[in-house]
Amino acid sequence: MTQRSAARPRATGWLLAALPAVVVAVLPLVYLVLRATDQGWDVFWSIAARSRTAELTVNTVTLLVAVAVSAVALGTAAAWAVTRTALPLRRLWTVLLVLPLAVPSYVAGFAWLSMDVVGFPGAWLALTTTNVPLVLLPVAAALRSADPALEEVSRSLGHGPWATFRKVTLPRIWPSAVAGGLLVALYVLHDFGAVSLLRYETFTLGIQTAYAGSFDRTPAAVIGVVLVVLAILLALAEARMRGTTSARLGPGVARQAEPVRLRAASVPVLLGLALIVVVSLGAPFGALVKWLGVGRAGIDVTALVSTTATTVQFAAFGALATIVLAVPVGFLAARHSSRPVRAVELAAYAGHALPGITVALALVFFGVRFAQPWYQQTPLLVLGYAALFLPIAISSVRTAVASAPVGVEEVARSLGRGRASVFGTVTLPLAAPGVAAGAALVFITCAKELPATLLLRPTGADTLATALWTKTGVSAFAEAAPYAALLVAVSAVPAILLEVSVFRSGRPEDTVLDSATRGAQS
Repeated sequence: MTQRSAARPRATGWLLAALPAVVVAVLPLVYLVLRATDQGWDVFWSIAARSRTAELTVNTVTLLVAVAVSAVALGTAAAWAVTRTALPLRRLWTVLLVLPLAVPSYVAGFAWLSMDVVGFPGAWLALTTTNVPLVLLPVAAALRSADPALEEVSRSLGHGPWATFRKVTLPRIWPSAVAGGLLVALYVLHDFGAVSLLRYETFTLGIQTAYAGSFDRTPAAVIGVVLVVLAILLALAEARMRGTTSARLGPGVARQAEPVRLRAASVPVLLGLALIVVVSLGAPFGALVKWLGVGRAGIDVTALVSTTATTVQFAAFGALATIVLAVPVGFLAARHSSRPVRAVELAAYAGHALPGITVALALVFFGVRFAQPWYQQTPLLVLGYAALFLPIAISSVRTAVASAPVGVEEVARSLGRGRASVFGTVTLPLAAPGVAAGAALVFITCAKELPATLLLRPTGADTLATALWTKTGVSAFAEAAPYAALLVAVSAVPAILLEVSVFRSGRPEDTVLDSATRGAQS
C-alpha cells in the first residue's frame, strides 16, 4: 500500500482543520464580488464599461506587456550567460543579477522618482529591473538540469554557440522563460507601490483613487473585480506553463554542459550584464546613498526605531497566523490525494491571484459591515496578510512534510501512537526546519507589504513600507531614505536564499523556486 493510499481514508479530520485557511483565502474574493454587485448587475456592467475602466485597462496591459517582454529577454540572456558560458567571475555575476530581488518595487520607484523619471518610463524601469530575476531563476534552473547532449551534437555539426542556442537550447527552455514572464506579468498586475509613486495609473492605483475619492465605493469594488479576473487568468496561464517544462528526453547522464567560450563576444556580453546590474542596482543604491548623505543629520532615530518595531510586530503576527493556517493544508497536500484535498489546496491558493489592494478593499468592506471592532485594528491586518501569503506558507509546509520519511511515522503508529500524536511528535519535528523557513519568508514578505498595510493598518500606525510611501509621496526623499535602506536590508534575505538554493546546489530546486520566488515578488 502506498503512502498516499494508506493515509487517504483518514483525511476527514485534516480537511476540517484546513477549512479556516480556505475561509480566510476565499473570503476577500467572495465579499469583493458581493460588494461590487450589491446595487445590481446593471450598475456593475455600467461601471465596468466606463471609459475610465477602459483607460486603466489599456495602461495596465501596456505596462504589463512591456515589462514582461523586457524581463523575458534580459532574464533568458543573463541566465544563459551565467550558466553556459566561460565568462570570468560567473559566481559574482550570478549574485549581482539575483540581488535586485532585494529591492522592492516601491524602493526602486523611490529611486527613479528622486531622479525625476516618472510616468510610464519610470514604472517600466522600476518593474523591469526588479523582476528580471523571476525569469533568470527558472531559466537557469532549466539550463542546469537539461541534458547537454543535443547541444553538443549541434556544435559537432558545425553550428556556433549562437546558432545552437537559437535552434536547440531556446526551444527547450522556452516554457520556463514564458512561465517566468507570466509570473512577472502577474506581479506587474499586482503592483501598487511603484506605479503610485511614479504616478502611472494602472488598475491598482485606480482602485485606491476610486476608494479615497468618493463616498460611493462601488466603482472601486467593480474595478477590483476586473483586476481579479485578469489576475486569475494570468495565474492559471503561469501554472499551466510551469507544468509543461521538461529538461530531459530520457534518463541521460546527470552532468553539466561544457562552458561555451565566447572569445570576441565576451566583451559585449560582459557589457550587457554590467548594464543590467548598473540599472538594477546602481540606480536605487546610488539614490539611497545620495539621500542618506543629504539627510543624515536630520534622521529621526526615535521614529525609525518605533516604525521598525511596528513592522516587526505586524509581520510576526502575520507570519504566525499564516503558518498556523497553512500546516493542515500543507500536510494534506503532501500526504493525501483526493478531489476534496485538491479542491482545498486550490482554494487556499486564491491569494496567488489576488492583488493586495483588492484583498485590502474587500476586508475594509467586510470590517465596516460585519467586523466593526476589528476595523483598522491589528486582527484585520493580520487576516489580510494570511489571505495574501498562504500560498507561500502552504508550499513550504508541503515540501517539508513531503521530505519527512513516511516510514518513521509508520513505525510510531505500529508502537501504538495515534495519528495526532505521531504528527505532533514525529512529522512536525522532522518538517520543522522547512516550516520555519516558510515562516521566515512570510515574515519578510509581510514586512514589505504596502497596499494591504495602507488600508488595513491601525489608525496612526506606520510600517517601514507605509512610512517610505508617505514621505516619498510628498518628495521628502531625505526623510524616506532610511526607511528604504532598512527595507532593502530586510528584502536581501530571500534574494540570498534563492541564490544559494538554485545556483550553489548545482541542481534546480523546483519547490524552492515555486515558493520562494512568489515570496520575493510579493
